[in-house]
Amino acid sequence: MHRRILLAAPLFLIAQAAHAQNEEIVVTGRGLSEGLGEDVYDVVAIGSDRLQYSASNRLEDVLRDVPGFQNFRRSDARSANPTSQGATLRALGGNASSRALLILDGVPQSDPFGGWVFWPAYDPRRLGAVRVVRGGGTGVYGPGALAGTIELTSAGPADRQGVDAELAYGSRDSVDAFASVAGALGAGYGMASASFARGDGFVPVIARQRGPVDRASPYEQASIALRAAAPLTPDVELQASGLWFSDSRERGTAFSGIDTTGTDASLRLVGRGRWAWSALGYIQVRDFRNSFTSVNAARTFVSRSSLQYNVPSTGTGARVEVRPPLGDDAELRLGGDWRRTKGETDEFFSYVSGAPTRQRFAGGVTQTLGGFAEGAWKPGDFTLTAGGRVDRWQIDNGFLREQILATGVRTTDSDFSNRSGWRPTGRAGIAWRPGGAVTLRTAAYLGWRLPTLNELYRPFRVGRDVTNANAALKPERMKGIEAGVEYQPLSTLRLGATLFANRLDDAIANVTISNAPSGRVSMRRNIGGILARGVELDARLALGAFDLSTGYSHVDARVRASGPALALDGLRPAQTPRDSLSATAAWHNAGGARAALTARYAGSQYEDDLNSQKIPDALTFDADAVYPITHRLSVEARAENVGNARVVAGISGAGLIERATPRTFWVGLRLGS
Repeated sequence: MHRRILLAAPLFLIAQAAHAQNEEIVVTGRGLSEGLGEDVYDVVAIGSDRLQYSASNRLEDVLRDVPGFQNFRRSDARSANPTSQGATLRALGGNASSRALLILDGVPQSDPFGGWVFWPAYDPRRLGAVRVVRGGGTGVYGPGALAGTIELTSAGPADRQGVDAELAYGSRDSVDAFASVAGALGAGYGMASASFARGDGFVPVIARQRGPVDRASPYEQASIALRAAAPLTPDVELQASGLWFSDSRERGTAFSGIDTTGTDASLRLVGRGRWAWSALGYIQVRDFRNSFTSVNAARTFVSRSSLQYNVPSTGTGARVEVRPPLGDDAELRLGGDWRRTKGETDEFFSYVSGAPTRQRFAGGVTQTLGGFAEGAWKPGDFTLTAGGRVDRWQIDNGFLREQILATGVRTTDSDFSNRSGWRPTGRAGIAWRPGGAVTLRTAAYLGWRLPTLNELYRPFRVGRDVTNANAALKPERMKGIEAGVEYQPLSTLRLGATLFANRLDDAIANVTISNAPSGRVSMRRNIGGILARGVELDARLALGAFDLSTGYSHVDARVRASGPALALDGLRPAQTPRDSLSATAAWHNAGGARAALTARYAGSQYEDDLNSQKIPDALTFDADAVYPITHRLSVEARAENVGNARVVAGISGAGLIERATPRTFWVGLRLGS
């Protein structure tokens, strides 16, 4: 009941504000405009058309249009364990927690306990735009942007009006459904949307390694989003958002079910007068259940090895920003933000004959409070920007308790010391336009990330592989520099290239302690760092009815380590490819027909920190087509991984190979404009 109230209360306030207005006022549903200095940085925009039409209708797949974007695993949120779905950029991976800052309408979206992302909550069809800023230190949005910032913006009046719906049926008895209704809400705007997806799934383990215990991995996922905006005065807009989602998956054997539910609510005030300003408050509630298994070598017998039967977590926060009036050629952004995360894991482990013998409780609280200032100035052909922020971080109330179920005797009873500190960061850059078509730019930045509660306090097992937590982990720190050139002689043609060098210090990694046929034992540790140097190339061309876009990323990422992690020195971070490529050719006509073909290449990468297990490269093709039957009704056909390429998602310590989504066909109907 309290979750329904949490979801609906902000919208009740919006309705009251909307009906109180009699004057005709246009609302936007968006936050403040992009900063004046944003064109100094490496930004990739994904527009509404791409978000509405893709082969999978999955945001994590659409984001792979940006070379360098990756989750920890190559599999998507239909088959991957959610704990492997952390987002990163620029080969700063090697860790399942997100090293890129994902925000939706200004609200950070990483899981409060583990730092990963529950992608099924974010249906791309309810978004209006996505901006990816590659490169860290975007301090105006808060800490955590080591590799970059992924900014999601909900659809507004310019993106959605009336009723839109889609229903598709796919391979392996899969269903994909989406519906939204949007329009005037008094003097304001409102949108409600719902999505549902299910499927029988595929068998994750490759055919030659399967045994009697292996089976398909079904999934069932749903979400409901409510969003509204209303004017309070001609210059002030009140926005409210509510989101609920449910996500159930199985990992291809008995006892491998994973269930997640989440509820979010936020309120934002946006002032667009002479003094532009915004104020945001939010709350996020998550519940998570995750079951792990142990399978014998012949894959004839499976049993449960541990069960996270309850992982409650909450994230609460606020953000304010003020932009004093300085004229059209100058801007100053002042503000601050606060975020608090609290969570714990309650679990059974050490199963014998199908029954748990031990119980574990672990968790704690983290908190950041920061202030920022950033200025930008555009004298003539130049854009100059510089800014900084200072954060106070705290890690409190950490604990780990383990006990024998039969006797209640505690084998571990640890309360970890509270810790705190200060972290200054910043960014600065300059762009020069010597001519109408060319832009030269360079930037430098510092960023940081606090360890998650999961990294600090929770040991875990995946099959036979064990990873131990580390309550003494330090925050990660990143410094980087980049230089780029953009050539845009026409509004329909853009070419870009960026060279960059990033160093991640005190990088948190799963460091192998021992590796044997019986399984791999690792521990989370701060290693010396990760040095990533690379180049990113982007090109876009609109030619009549055709749109062509492509991007390529090449990154040489190396670990710099000493002490207990010396064996990693000079190796490539786990799960980080050297090369990635994405290219899309799309066609559309005035009658509403459209078609697109997307090719994606991911270079080889290593499963483990010791670079002993190599995951091969993969080339996949996706296709989608829409043909109108009437003005409002269209038929669609989609295909994922058309060539049915084997995309290896992971290799266990015992050499078991897991694959990502095989060939999947869809056919369906769309109702909408």
